[in-house]
Amino acid sequence: MEIFHISAECYPVAKVGGLADVVGALPKYQNKAGHLARVVVPCYDTKFKKEYDFDCVHWGAIKLGKFNFSFSVLKETTDKLGFELYLIEMPELFDRKNVYGYEDDIERFLSFQIATLDWIMGREAMPDIINCHDHHTGLIPFMMLYCNKYKKLHNTPSMITIHNGLYQGQFGFDKLHYLPEFDLSHVNLLEWDHCINSLAVGIKCAWSVTTVSPNYLNEINYSANGLETLFNIVRYKSRGILNGIDTEVWDPAKDSMLEKNYSISNFEVGKQQNKEILCTLFNLDPRKPLFSFIGRLLEEKGGDLLPQATALAMSENYQEINILILGSGSPEIENQLNSLLPDYKGNYNTFIGYNEELAHLIYAGADFLLMPSRVEPCGLNQMYSLRYGTIPIVRRTGGLKDTVIDFGDDGNGICHDQSSVGDICYSIQRAIELYKEKQSLNKIRNKGMLTDHSWERVCQEYIEVYNLIIKKV
Repeated sequence: MEIFHISAECYPVAKVGGLADVVGALPKYQNKAGHLARVVVPCYDTKFKKEYDFDCVHWGAIKLGKFNFSFSVLKETTDKLGFELYLIEMPELFDRKNVYGYEDDIERFLSFQIATLDWIMGREAMPDIINCHDHHTGLIPFMMLYCNKYKKLHNTPSMITIHNGLYQGQFGFDKLHYLPEFDLSHVNLLEWDHCINSLAVGIKCAWSVTTVSPNYLNEINYSANGLETLFNIVRYKSRGILNGIDTEVWDPAKDSMLEKNYSISNFEVGKQQNKEILCTLFNLDPRKPLFSFIGRLLEEKGGDLLPQATALAMSENYQEINILILGSGSPEIENQLNSLLPDYKGNYNTFIGYNEELAHLIYAGADFLLMPSRVEPCGLNQMYSLRYGTIPIVRRTGGLKDTVIDFGDDGNGICHDQSSVGDICYSIQRAIELYKEKQSLNKIRNKGMLTDHSWERVCQEYIEVYNLIIKKV
């Protein structure tokens, strides 16, 4: 089976969040299972682009309204990532440091989708399936079905995987002329809430819809930033598939980003060694339980609760705990977190920004990982922490509910029901008590490290969905 994954992100090419990790891993395991998976992403001005070699396999030009853009398709020459990687090079639109956040993002990602389909149309054979990821590729299923220039793709199945339904890529009908020519009798498929909604279009037109966890599929039927009715309508063609993690990249026994490697047989010693190094870096006390947060400092992730929760937890457990925050996002939240530094010196620290190597070290060296998310379609951080013997403290939502069971129910983590300062601090208090019981603590760590969140299992679920919709051709 030939599979095309089309995405705005792919690790290690360009990463903002979990979308990149999924698109950088799933195709590799599909190839290992005997299929031919390819990944197509925009060509950003990133370290990856500068360090790897590419061949130009196609070039062309597209028209976007009154604008004309030339593009090239670059293939990474070594297939070192475990799959064929293609970059759509459009210098005017993507030769920039960041993935998102520009005024012309609509034009950028619509151009990317059109250029990708133009290239695929020029190939001798059409793919067996095109797997789109999030709203940045949500117009592709519509264009495959209804745009005149893509008639060869009308019978090619498409699937859209929703990693986060909060972001939908809306724009006005004044930009309708950007789309390649199509029969205007189908224009209603583009509309949701009086505008063109890229995610809604993909949901309507894709042959199948998947979400990145079963529980998230249930949640978006009643909380989906305005798309609740639509998700209920397409439930018949929807399926929740829990993400996996790349156990070759995330393996404490082989992870080159760690100071000390360890396995399930010596995790207690190995984690303590990494903890001591981490605490030295951030002026913390390795004898105390270390709570960490890794991620975006946004309300969606419960980041706005962290400053008050940190201050309250510190005051309630004076000099008994350490807290280390790694993340970036809202400047207001960043400033609030940094303002606490003078008050809790020696027990609290921050790293504002993102550092992949530091993240790996924190997963290895921390005792507990805080994830008080309001929205978490799947979440990968809790899976990484389990793999590294760090106990996740999560709110029961989305994929967190699917993957973390409270230790009081003989599970692998600590759970609470509300995204609130009170719930976070109560869970921290439970963790402190658990930390004192080393035998129980290590039993839970052991259980977490044995949990199977590998992509081999997940890969088969994707193939099952592909086969179901291919049979409809």
